[in-house]
Amino acid sequence: MKLTEEQIAQYQKDGYLLVKGFCSQKETNKLYKVALEDEAMSKNAMDLNDQSGMKTKLSLWFKPGNDVFGYLTRSEKMVNAVGQLLEGEAPVCHFHSKLMQKEPKVGGAWEWHQDYGYWYKNQFMFPDQLMSVMVALTEANKQNGCLQVIRGSHKLGRVNHGFAGEQVGADMVMVENALKTMDLVYCEIDPGDALFFHSNLLHRSAANLSEKPRWSIISCFNSQSNIAYSETSTAWKEALDPIPDEAILNWEADSLSQADFLKKENDPALKDTGWE
Repeated sequence: MKLTEEQIAQYQKDGYLLVKGFCSQKETNKLYKVALEDEAMSKNAMDLNDQSGMKTKLSLWFKPGNDVFGYLTRSEKMVNAVGQLLEGEAPVCHFHSKLMQKEPKVGGAWEWHQDYGYWYKNQFMFPDQLMSVMVALTEANKQNGCLQVIRGSHKLGRVNHGFAGEQVGADMVMVENALKTMDLVYCEIDPGDALFFHSNLLHRSAANLSEKPRWSIISCFNSQSNIAYSETSTAWKEALDPIPDEAILNWEADSLSQADFLKKENDPALKDTGWE
């Protein structure tokens, strides 16, 4: 896969890029099946309360393995697209991946934030060399709490962040001013679609009050030239060796039981540093 010049320009202008059908229906079905059935996902899920007390649930791990999600992370189409969008020419590295699990009626909100609002605590130097890619495993719409973004807000630079419930939330005065200045976009997407977004893009998602789940896999990437001075994992500096896209469907895959999952108590972003 190779992004067009128009797609790259759109990402640079808006701070995000939607690629329809990034994963085929068969690939998406397999990813979702593993997400549901691999016990490692549920055993290592973390609950984070939003400001209303509703819970968001995610499972987060660092090094991509020989499991189906590792194959997606290391696929040629993923690594090539990320490499075109990250600043600089350094090799692409995988920081972490997370399975987002918003269950019907009970799945909580994610408050307004920038990913770099979290990753600043890892002391990454250059936000232009960090990005996230969300692949929808189920339909995402306004009813089940799809991602909302403020178009162009990545150009604000890092906004101050504090705590919002158990989450890290952006300064709401700046958020409200950004909403007066730039467009709010609801990213309603179908299973298999991929949303690439900049680490400084302001985004949130509402609680899932619908009858249907909203699940997605989000892989976060870093340029090898971007140093993290306060991160204990090493995945962020290990260059990815791309593998054929066909691996997702055709290669034998391991369970995620060996993955290096993050425990809630070890997340530096959730610790009070004194400057929040």
